[in-house]
Parts: sequence; structure tokens; C-alpha cells
Amino acid sequence: MIIELGHFALVLAFFLALLQAAVPLVGAAQNRRSWMVFARQTAWSSLGLCTIAFVALMHAYALSDFSVKNVVENSHTLKPLLYKLAGTWGNHEGSMLLWVWMLSFWGAMVAERGKNLPATLQARALGFQAMVTAGFMLFVLAASNPFTRIDPAPPEGFGLNPVLQDPALAIHPPFLYAGYVGFSVAFCFAMAALLEKKIDAVWAGFLRPWVLAAWAALTVGIALGSIWAYYELGWGGFWFWDPVENAALMPWLSGTALLHCLSVLEKRGAMKNWTIFLAILSFSLSLLGAFLVRSGVLTSVHAFALDPARGVFLLALLGLATGGALFLYALRAPYIRGAALFRPFSRETVLLLNNVFLFAAAATVFMGTLYPLFMSALGLGSVSVGAPYYAAVLLPMLLPFMAMMGLAPAMPWRAGKPRTTLKRFAAPLLLTLGAGAVLFFSPLPSTPVVMVSMLGALWVVLTLGQDVLRKAGSLRGFLYLPARYYGMVLAHAGFALIVAGAAGATQAHSEEIRWMAAGDRLRVAGYELVMLNAVSDIGPNFNRDKAVFSVRNLADSAADTEYFFMTPEKRWYPESEKATSEAALSLRGFDMLYAVLGDEDEKSASPRFVLRVYYHPLIALLFAGAGFIALGGVLSMLPPRAARARKKEAQA
Repeated sequence: MIIELGHFALVLAFFLALLQAAVPLVGAAQNRRSWMVFARQTAWSSLGLCTIAFVALMHAYALSDFSVKNVVENSHTLKPLLYKLAGTWGNHEGSMLLWVWMLSFWGAMVAERGKNLPATLQARALGFQAMVTAGFMLFVLAASNPFTRIDPAPPEGFGLNPVLQDPALAIHPPFLYAGYVGFSVAFCFAMAALLEKKIDAVWAGFLRPWVLAAWAALTVGIALGSIWAYYELGWGGFWFWDPVENAALMPWLSGTALLHCLSVLEKRGAMKNWTIFLAILSFSLSLLGAFLVRSGVLTSVHAFALDPARGVFLLALLGLATGGALFLYALRAPYIRGAALFRPFSRETVLLLNNVFLFAAAATVFMGTLYPLFMSALGLGSVSVGAPYYAAVLLPMLLPFMAMMGLAPAMPWRAGKPRTTLKRFAAPLLLTLGAGAVLFFSPLPSTPVVMVSMLGALWVVLTLGQDVLRKAGSLRGFLYLPARYYGMVLAHAGFALIVAGAAGATQAHSEEIRWMAAGDRLRVAGYELVMLNAVSDIGPNFNRDKAVFSVRNLADSAADTEYFFMTPEKRWYPESEKATSEAALSLRGFDMLYAVLGDEDEKSASPRFVLRVYYHPLIALLFAGAGFIALGGVLSMLPPRAARARKKEAQA
């Protein structure tokens, strides 16, 4: 009965979304206030109905209701409760229902937080939001229904894919979808502003926190996916340039450029065309990601569906949304020219150049992702585009991009004096060049990629540190710098850490692979691993083989050298008949020692396994950098101190 209630609630929400898509837009065109207010009421009602639908499906998973086809295909009675609940969105149908819920949630938040906006602007934005929501609701109801019953109900389900049974991946999709769907707010407000023919600093100031929220959520989602791939898939890497990984990276890159444009528009009234275009592009790339993951046009461990019919539906949604938006953008182009002028030596110019690099990076990833699909569709053979392509194209952009990133925070708006500004950057530049000379002449192994990456990261950190000290002026001054400024500093510093961590982990890593039995030794990057024993036991819903290794640092010659232990595992899930490798990780400062247990030698009298060991220098900086970026996004959302004080006075 509950599952039917959820299905009925989603049907009602679909018809309500159709009303919300029509009534407010007509009301805004005819200046009927009651019709425009209708958008806020229906936005909250839509959220309530979508919540009922989603909770109904989650309830079926929690109780292992195998009369629901979706539960049968993705759950099992022996599965821990966390993964039962995560199974709600760990499949195509359930994830699309989560997508719809997210759309309704963002719409309700805009209805609540946008009360001070012009009534016509809010009504039009909520109308466009409802159009997008209705399109995805129709997709769920017509092509991806998670509420389908089966009769008779089987006694047991097939279980969730074992590699997805992980805490990081359980919360990865909600963050990822919050980012994808959050860009719909920017998209809809761009459409509303085009209809209004008014794009100004007030509009940018309202939109900026929403883009920041979506961007920060997408950052967390990408980081969780990268961390999961690093320790769960067992191949020793954090980014494979998989098409589905790229599908998340593309809107993140365009969203980053959009944030910079919103800052310029809010401060100086410039870059209006760029802002509208990037608002459209960011959500369009999110829709493209949904199409790639669910259409069956590619094969990936991250892909959900292999149904071309569903892909056609999503492609139609992508075409309608993007095509309609670009058509309106072309019609309104004469009305959105920025009036503010700026000189070449200014912060606006630096941010514009950075946006060009970000757009070029997104275009590079777009081409690398879709080129093999085009070649296959045209019958020109199978082509693989991997890391060498991205390294060859993206790395040359890295140095000028990071140079601009270091310059931007301290550059003056509109026009600056070259001599004064160059003096300001003299100290960071000399320190960076000095560090480069030390790296070049030192005996430490260093590739050009590592040197460029490390020096670029150092340049960004030094310029940021100098700018913070200059603006604070005194110890007390640190307390009065706005949270938005600290958010920018954290985000830029986080990107520098990611560059340094990625360079160290990929360019200076070590790797060893060997058959190991009890008593055998293996050395890698100054560490010695000794296999102590191997045991087999049974987990909650899997069988496993586990090997125990003692590890010591060979550089420590003291008699009381401290040992630590690593226990990589191989697991077998009987209900799905799949095996997984559970890597053992040991963080040593900023570096990671990583061990993966491979196949067992069945001919050996005693337990004997393939062991693959990696040493990844500075890998912790990469994941810490992602956290800094997300935290910076959250801090940047906080209103200025004066605005918070006025709000408290109004509430008192």
C-alpha cells in the first residue's frame, strides 16, 4: 500500500509541476500577482509529494519488500541496513527519483529564499524550474518507474553491486546530484533574466550563493567518488579519466568559471554575456552527464543503465533545454551587453583569462569524452582516449592558469598601475624562482611536470598568504576579514594542494608486484613488508581471504623500530557471485602506502597470493585540497558581517 502511495504522490507532483510551469509564467507576462504567488505555493507542495514518493521507496528497501521489482534487483536481506537504504539511489530508477526530489527541493528553497526578489523574476524562475522538474518526472513515470510490482514476490533479492557497498559511495550520489541539479537554479534564473531583459548586480548577488552551494556539493561528490575509486577498485589510482568521471568534471569546470563571472558582475557589472552563457552551459553539461551515465552509449563501472530508449528520452530533454535556452540567449543578446569597462591590467582581465582557461579545459574534456562515441557511431572504429591525451592538452594550460590564480586576488578592479602591482608580487615571485632553482639543482628526482606543478602550487600559496597579511594589517585584522574572502583563499589554496598532490602521486610513485607466502619479504620506497599469515573467514554477506603484513621503515635503523600492520582482503559475495579487493592503506605523513591482494595460487600447498604495493607521495594533499575547496565554497556563501547584524536586528 505504501509503495502505491509513493507512486500516486509522484503522479500528483507531475501534474502540479505542469501547473507550476504554466500559471506563474502567464501571471508574470500579464502582471497577475496571485498567479505569480501560485509558484511559491506549488513549489512547496511539489517538494512534499516528492518526499512522500522517495520515502515510500526507501521504506520498501528498509523492509526488503521483494514485491517491488526495484528492490529485488538491488537489495538482499543479508545486506547491512546502511546499504539497503543506499540501494534506494544506487540504481538507475531510484537515482532518478532522487534527482527529481532534488529538483523539487531546490525549487522550494528558491521559493522560500527569493521572497525579496521582484515578483516577476521569481515567478519566471520557478516556472522554468517546474518545466525541468516535470520533464524528469515524466521520464521517471514513463521510462524508469521504481514502483513497479512483481507477482509473485521472490523470497530473496539479487543484492547491490558489491563494489558499491561502501560508506563513501553510499553518500556520494546525493552530493553529486545536489551539485548537478543545483545548477538548474542558475539555468532557470538565467532564463528568467533573459525574459526580464535585466541582468544586474542584484541578480548576480542573489544567484551567487546558489551556484556556490551547487558547486560545493559537486566538489564533495567528485571527491568522495575519487576517494572511493582510490581505495575500493584496487588499481591504485584516484582518477581514470573515465567518461562518467568526466561527466562530473565538465559542469564543475564551467561552474567554477560561472562563479568568477558572477563575482565580476556583482562588483563591476561586467561579463553579462559570459555569465548567462556559463549558467546555461553548466546545467546543460549536468544533463549531458545524466545522458552519458544512463543511455548505454558507454561502458563504465559508474554507469547505471544500458537502455537506448531511455537515452533517447534524456537526449530529447537535453536538446529541448539547451536548444531552447540558447535560442532565447541569441534573441536577447543585444540587451545583455556589459556596460562596465576595464583595462588590460586589472582583476577583470585576469579573471577573464582564467575563465578562458577553464572553458578550454571543459572543452578538452568534452572532446575527449565524446570523440570515441562519435567515431563509433560513424563506423570509423573503436578509439580509446585516456590519460596521455588529457596530460598533453591540459598540462600546458596549467602554468598560465595557476599564474593567473595567484595574481587575481591582489589585482585592483578596473585599472591598476603596472609598477605598483609588480612590486606587490616581487617577493612571492622571487621565492618561487628560488624554490625552482633548489629543485633543479637538488639530487632529488624531479620531472618537468612535478617541477611545474610544485612551483605553480607554491606561487598560489605565497601570493594568497601575502594578500591575507596585507589585507589583515595586524593580528586583530584577521578577525575582521569577511568570510567570503577566506572562502576564496581556502578554495584557491585547495586547488594548489590538489595540483601538488596529483603531481607527487602520479609522477613520483613507486610500485612493486610479487607472489607472497608466509615469511616472504617485499621492499618498496624504503619500506619492507613481511607476510605473517593468511586467514579466511565470513563477513555479514561475504566470504573473505585476508593476509596480514608487518611493515617497517628501512630508514629507521634504531633497534626498537616501530612496526605497523596492513591487512588487504579479497571478498566473495555469494548472492551476486562477484569478487572485490579491499585495499589496505597506511598514511605516512602526506604519503600513502597502498597494498592490494590479488589472485591466490591454487596449486600452492600453503596460502600464496599476488601482492601489489604502491607508494604515493603527497597523495594526502590531493584529498585535503578537495576538502579545502568545498569548505571555501561553504564559507563564501555566508553573508557579510553587516548583513548578518541587520538580520539579527530585524529578528529581535
